[in-house]
Amino acid sequence: MARLADYFVLVAFGPHPRGSGEGQGQILQRFPEKDWEDNPFPQGIELFCQPSGWQLCPERNPPTFFVAVLTDINSERHYCACLTFWEPVEPTQEVVCTEDATKREEEACEGGQAQLSPTAPAQPGQLFAPKTLVLVSRLDHMEVFRNSLGLIYAIHVEGLNVCLENVIGNLLTCTVPLAGGSQRTISLGAGDRQVIQTPLADSLPVSRCSVALLFRQLGITNVLSLFCAALTEHKVLFLSRSYQRLADACRGLLALLFPLRYSFTYVPILPAQLLEVLSTPTPFIIGVNAAFQAETQELLDVIVADLDGGTVTVPECVHIPPLPEPLQSQTHNVLSMVLDPELELADLAFPPPTTSASSLKMQDKELRAVFLRLFAQLLQGYRWCLHIVRIHPEPVIRFHKAAFLGQRGLVEDDFLMKVLEGMAFAGFVSERGVPYRSTDLFDELVAHEVARMRADENHPQRVLRHVQELAEQLYKNENPYPAVTMHKVQRPGEASHLRRTPRPFPRLDEGTIQWIVDQAAAKMQSAPPAVKAERKTTVPSGPPMTAILERCSGPHINSARRLEVVRNCISYVFEGKMLEAKKLLPAVLRALKGRAARRCLAQELHLHVQQNRAVLDHQQFDFVVRMMNCCLQDCTSLDEHGIAAALLPLVTAFCRKLSPGVTQFAYSCVQEHVVWSTPQFWEAMFYGDVQTHIRALYLEPSEDGESPSQEFGEAQYQDDQRSALDVASEQRRLWPTLSREKQQELVQKEESTVFSQAIHYANRMSYLLLPLDSSKSRLLRERAGLGDLESASNSLITNSMAGSVAESYDTESGFEDAETCDVAGAVVRFINRFVDKVCTESGVTSDHLKGLHVMVPDIVQMHIETLEAVHRESKRLPPIQKPKLLRPRLLPGEECVLDGLRVYLLPDGREAGVGGSGGGPALLPAEGAVFLTTYRVIFTGMPTDPLVGEQVVVRSFPVATLTKEKRISVQTPVDQLLQDGLQLRSCTFQLLKMAFDEEVGSDSAELFRKQLHKLRYPPDIRGTFAFTLGLAYTPGRPARTAKDKGPSLRTLSRNLVKNAKKTIGRQYVTRKKYNPPGLEHRGQPPSEDQEDEISVSEELEPSTLTPSSALKPSDRMTMSSLVERACCRDYQRLGLGTLSSSLSRAKSEPFRISPVNRMYAICRSYPGLLIVPQSIQDNALQRVSRCYRQNRFPVVCWRSGRSKAVLLRSGGLHGKGVVGLFKAQNAPSPGQAQADSSSLEQEKYLQAVVNSMPRYADSTGRNTLSGFSSAHMGGHGKWGSVRVSSRSSGLGADVGSRLAGRDLLSPPQANGTPSDPGFLRPQRAALYIIGDKAQLKGVRPDPLQQWELVPIEVFEARQVKASFKKLLKACVPGCPAAEPGPASFLRSLEDSEWLIQIHKLLQISVLVVELLDSGSSVLVSLEDGWDITTQVVSLVQLLSDPFYRTLEGFRLLVEKEWLSFGHRFSHRGAHTLAGQSSGFTPVFLQFLDCVHQVHLQFPMEFEFSQFYLKFLGYHHASRRFRTFLLDSDYERIELGLLYEEKGERRGQLACRSVWEYVDRLSKRTPMFYNYTYAPEDTEVLRPYSNVSNLKVWDFYTEETLAEGPPYDWELAQGPSEPPEEERPDGGAPQNRRRVVWPCYDSRPRVQPDAISRLLEDLQRLETELGRSPERWKDTWDRVKAVQRLEGRPDGRGTPSSLLVSSVPHHRRSLGVYLQEGPVGSTLSLSLDSDQSSSSTTSSSRQAARRSTSTLYSQFQTAESENRSYEGTLYKKGAFMKPWKARWFVLDKTKHQLRYYDHRVDTECKGIIDLAEVEAVAPGTPTMGAPKTVDEKAFFDVKTTRRVYNFCAQDVPSAQQWVDRIQSCLSDA
Repeated sequence: MARLADYFVLVAFGPHPRGSGEGQGQILQRFPEKDWEDNPFPQGIELFCQPSGWQLCPERNPPTFFVAVLTDINSERHYCACLTFWEPVEPTQEVVCTEDATKREEEACEGGQAQLSPTAPAQPGQLFAPKTLVLVSRLDHMEVFRNSLGLIYAIHVEGLNVCLENVIGNLLTCTVPLAGGSQRTISLGAGDRQVIQTPLADSLPVSRCSVALLFRQLGITNVLSLFCAALTEHKVLFLSRSYQRLADACRGLLALLFPLRYSFTYVPILPAQLLEVLSTPTPFIIGVNAAFQAETQELLDVIVADLDGGTVTVPECVHIPPLPEPLQSQTHNVLSMVLDPELELADLAFPPPTTSASSLKMQDKELRAVFLRLFAQLLQGYRWCLHIVRIHPEPVIRFHKAAFLGQRGLVEDDFLMKVLEGMAFAGFVSERGVPYRSTDLFDELVAHEVARMRADENHPQRVLRHVQELAEQLYKNENPYPAVTMHKVQRPGEASHLRRTPRPFPRLDEGTIQWIVDQAAAKMQSAPPAVKAERKTTVPSGPPMTAILERCSGPHINSARRLEVVRNCISYVFEGKMLEAKKLLPAVLRALKGRAARRCLAQELHLHVQQNRAVLDHQQFDFVVRMMNCCLQDCTSLDEHGIAAALLPLVTAFCRKLSPGVTQFAYSCVQEHVVWSTPQFWEAMFYGDVQTHIRALYLEPSEDGESPSQEFGEAQYQDDQRSALDVASEQRRLWPTLSREKQQELVQKEESTVFSQAIHYANRMSYLLLPLDSSKSRLLRERAGLGDLESASNSLITNSMAGSVAESYDTESGFEDAETCDVAGAVVRFINRFVDKVCTESGVTSDHLKGLHVMVPDIVQMHIETLEAVHRESKRLPPIQKPKLLRPRLLPGEECVLDGLRVYLLPDGREAGVGGSGGGPALLPAEGAVFLTTYRVIFTGMPTDPLVGEQVVVRSFPVATLTKEKRISVQTPVDQLLQDGLQLRSCTFQLLKMAFDEEVGSDSAELFRKQLHKLRYPPDIRGTFAFTLGLAYTPGRPARTAKDKGPSLRTLSRNLVKNAKKTIGRQYVTRKKYNPPGLEHRGQPPSEDQEDEISVSEELEPSTLTPSSALKPSDRMTMSSLVERACCRDYQRLGLGTLSSSLSRAKSEPFRISPVNRMYAICRSYPGLLIVPQSIQDNALQRVSRCYRQNRFPVVCWRSGRSKAVLLRSGGLHGKGVVGLFKAQNAPSPGQAQADSSSLEQEKYLQAVVNSMPRYADSTGRNTLSGFSSAHMGGHGKWGSVRVSSRSSGLGADVGSRLAGRDLLSPPQANGTPSDPGFLRPQRAALYIIGDKAQLKGVRPDPLQQWELVPIEVFEARQVKASFKKLLKACVPGCPAAEPGPASFLRSLEDSEWLIQIHKLLQISVLVVELLDSGSSVLVSLEDGWDITTQVVSLVQLLSDPFYRTLEGFRLLVEKEWLSFGHRFSHRGAHTLAGQSSGFTPVFLQFLDCVHQVHLQFPMEFEFSQFYLKFLGYHHASRRFRTFLLDSDYERIELGLLYEEKGERRGQLACRSVWEYVDRLSKRTPMFYNYTYAPEDTEVLRPYSNVSNLKVWDFYTEETLAEGPPYDWELAQGPSEPPEEERPDGGAPQNRRRVVWPCYDSRPRVQPDAISRLLEDLQRLETELGRSPERWKDTWDRVKAVQRLEGRPDGRGTPSSLLVSSVPHHRRSLGVYLQEGPVGSTLSLSLDSDQSSSSTTSSSRQAARRSTSTLYSQFQTAESENRSYEGTLYKKGAFMKPWKARWFVLDKTKHQLRYYDHRVDTECKGIIDLAEVEAVAPGTPTMGAPKTVDEKAFFDVKTTRRVYNFCAQDVPSAQQWVDRIQSCLSDA
């Protein structure tokens, strides 16, 4: 029994002590006056009576009632029922408070300024003060409190004749039963009667209608989010104007949380004075009056539920995790069915008659039932994860959270994770984990109804029925007796509060009440104590748990087959079948990604431990450790699947003997996993083991056959026996019956069991935390876990002792920072912390705990000593047989600088090579070595995946192409150890991401880096491979010491440089922006004639600038050698002038070749001979050059043969010059002219260029573009602007058609090409100057000039560099992409903006081509004239002139425009130490990419193949050849490079010039040749330039791992690697299929195109026949010639269409993709045709011969050699076969007679080898021969095998056949 009410209090309004307007509550009286012993009087009641504050009111308000809840220090809740009524203020109070009355009226009165009711007899100035009656109780009987207080108030107001003291005395002495569903009627002695019912089960909350009201006010979604917020410990605040509503809402929310109890701050009604409580950091559920809403606005982390408005506001910074699916949606659906039953019927055509909705009370229980089901589903099977750590004297229970999450499949779920970590769940475990207690509805639901709930999931009606059943039980719990006798309580009359009460509430007589209370107390003591009878039972555990949602774990879902593989592999290992095991290992490692396979591995290994097979040999040990490591590497720190737990006993069991007395256990090899440093893992393991041992303690020995010391969790393997919880329940039941001594003994046994386990675990932890080499503190520090634990105190430590110990450890230095700190100390601290926590929780005595603390350092120290011996011995082990290092093949002259360092080559983010989209096993990671030679960095090795073990992986790149090198730290693929690594990125799109093997010391790695750096950036260009090749060049000695008798070219060039230095004027030096480093800066050794050198700043010698015909002899020699340069040859081809020996000019020519720069005096970066207008004197050129950057004045570089327009190039302008000249408004006066003579010279110079064009020499009219209407022009200048920044500027369509003024007339063509060649109007300028927009800003053209400026925006070299970096990253990312697939590659490709730059270049070039084609000359004058200018000028010539599209022409173009005109190859390629900071800028590569784009669009216009472009792209940066070194001809002469090839012809030394190398190769193989070359002589190419028309060059993306880059021909052609030959293939070789891997093999070599294959076969056959094979080019030319002569008249399809230009003109121009188009479908034409010489054995030769014949028959040419003679013959079949007509072909070349079914058949039916023919003789007709044929038309061919009978159609043809065959035989 319990008291109904503890205290009755009367609280009234009192003035505030500090005299402020606010009043305060005063307790007038309280009964009883003494506190109860078991229940002290709660403080602060007066605040809660008036939560909004004590205030006076101008009118009488009706009485109010609400229940506030106070929580005391012991978490006991006190219910304060408050009934407030209003009384007139006595005059004394009034005086105190009047001054503030007005303010109070506004604030306090809800009625505000409303008129007083006329019935109210109050005077106008009368104020009313509140007075409150309060009942304080620990029981929650709200209705009884409301009735009782109402009765007291009614007695007072109505003036009933009842003594108030008696009523209150009775109220305080009334007792009610606690629980058990009893009913009691009480009366307070005023003629009243009330019935009190107590709930059946105490544990179930009583909600009345509060839950239903909460859903009505807020709705389903809002309540669900409040529910999740309360469970995940967020702050929840309710707002409402009604206090009763606030109390109900809070009560409802708490009822929903059952079976969890809310353990944080809970204040349903918070007084205004305590609002600062809302900023507390802890979670809470609080209700506040809506009047204070403004005060709650600035709370940032509080979820606010407005009950009146029906909204829930979640701040941005708060994330409420939702329920896991499918529970969230299921709960939502059931709730809507309960709240709105008509929803299901809303769509029915014939709805049933309206269903009666449940009453509010019943609906409330249904809603609660939904949440009860939800908890049963969430926590299903929780009892299987309870660890019982102690049974006596009190149960100690722990919950294995990780196992629960793992088995429910909710490891990732945020909601459940937070719930399990919360305080409410901790309370749940300690309250409900107890195995022997009374059970309630939830226990039964979670144990017995799980299967039903799972079955009902998809049947809404069955779910609803279940909910209603549960609701019935909940309802019955609250209302056990439905037929309640009616309450009978006196109520005050209507509007009684408005009547004038005769007197205020009277002062009660304390004595009377106290006497009644004392009487009752005495009676209670005499009565026997009522014992609450509890029915305790064993709590049912329910079915084992299942995943909440059966998720397939993707690709790793384990089939039985995979588990079989794991079992087989383990049995192979233990049977010693190592080869078999090795084959299975990759499959096992892949299978171990799945959970079942890992469990299977643990079980299998456990069986072997049980069979005493734990001592292994070295190989077995390695296998077992690898598999364990693989299992553990996917374990999270929580180990939710129990894998680490299962392996823990095994790693301390498996071992190997290293030497007598020294044993290495497996744990020393599996320490690198995060799980070992997670305290939660160790705790769960410890508690699990303790449970096993405690269970064994109580089981009878007979029942438990196995000894308790057995390690591996018996609970798993003895499911048929009783669980630990059952044992514990039984023991708890027996406990009260045991004697005191027996109890003591059991407690002691349990305590020592826990203690022994603690010692055992201290040992285990030291095993797994101490590294094998304890000097390596690095390992520990890098591991997650230990370091963090040092710094962060463990939040789970609860007990005070553990806390204090933890703090003492915390004060020590966290060993992360202290370098010198020892590993042992860290491990001791970690173990001590663990020991403290578990021992305190499981009740180990303090003596034992102290003993443990002493023991731990000794355990650790002993273990360290053991490990030292193991470490020492393990070093002596013979190292594991590592694969033999494969030596790379080197070029002639290439030397090894550093021999192989063992490394692992790791995947670099490209899909190729890792079995990505291409399929196939992973080639990377590979194990091998990295070599550094004078030319390359080379990796050679073999894949670690045994399935591809016999392939060789080669990846290399020239040292010179290294662009970035960074150190990395990576895991080695085999042992998963962290190792130092190196990532080398090269501009040839290769990336070496290497992890050094552990045998490679850090000093070796450092030496490798230093050597690499030294080779990459030599101090001098002569340190590069191209120079050191074939020379023993030492930087200390001059290159030449012997004096020559005659002046050789080398000395000549040196004199020439000296003369050039004399002639360079001082002004030149000061004006130049870029000054190439002179000889003295190049680290050149002092030469013997250094003293003769004249300093650069000497005065200008006038004589050297005036053209004189009397040159010194040495100058003459210079001239003759200059004339032989590429420029000069090209100028003569173009008819731009010749240079006779006397330098006389042909006056009729408009241009001449000027030798003014022969000494490189005017412009150091120009060639020696330049084309200038005939009319300009040499001495004027010096002045013109001053206007241009780097003195690069305009010179002619090409002339159109058709329109005679010329293309000029120059550097950009300096500030003055043309631009200044254009800016001047009037014509310059003579004075100005003298002042700025060079500008005038420049104007004259441009005029001379204009005049030298034949069409404009006599022109009179004004021809420019300025006549166009500006409407068509748009943009800034007339030309609009070609922006580099904008993503999609359409210059081709844009500027081109603007030029024509046709924007409005005809739409530009789709792909950005100009409409048609002749689209320019006749009015145009004679010369267009294409310049940088920034230079030409604000220029207004002068109408008198005949040239026009085209300002365009171009990118700079630095933008090219940045873009290229991003392109490299896109093509070779360096690490696997986050989201693999083409999308991420395309996105990063777009970000690089590389294709936009290509688009821009093509666009400008097409524009220039159009202008030239229409007869206007163009001067390209951009930047310094050596980067973008060179790109544009070269492209324009390539597009305009078919000659440059041949091999010879392209070479000439590159030599002229790139080498002679001074593109700075060394500077842009960062060839020397000086250029290191500037980095690699691929201007030339970008040009090649543009050529590649044009080549793709016009494949028949280029003589060279795509491979040629890639070859140049690779070698322009490789520094293998000297061609692309240095920045200008001047520098090449300075080093004596330019003329060395003459005179000193070297023998078979390696080629120094790339062109010489290409020539040599072209003679041997057609790899650089394009078979589809069929040019049209006059073709001007106009490629599409839009980004959508551009393709990514496969040079950037493809790679060949079989042999490295294919651009060093000697390396690619060598014999296949030894492992390739030694394959243990059992099958016959001729039918062996060759697998071609896209990223491994070089496809052009393995699968050459048809023509290469035929040419190859021809050469081979000729060699076999003993002839010297003719060159492939001669054969090819002859085939083409014959092909052109004989177009087949009968229209049979031949590939002639590929060789003669029969493709229509417009299709050629638009770029037919031959590889894809219908024309090319008959032959597979590859452009990268390498010569292949792979087949070596005779058997494969036969196979090749067979395929050759097929290819021959496909390649049907009418050429005489291949088909010497053909026609129809009848042939007699073999024995008993008939005669048949066949089409026979006699082939001299192959020396065979072939026959086909009919003439156009491509498949050969048989071959007679003429080598086997012995005789040809006349034959006779046999049976079945053709009847109409003459007998003489028969003839026989006798071979070594059989006689063939033939019959021709007539006698002459028979004779013809016999003669032909005879002549073939005689030729042979």
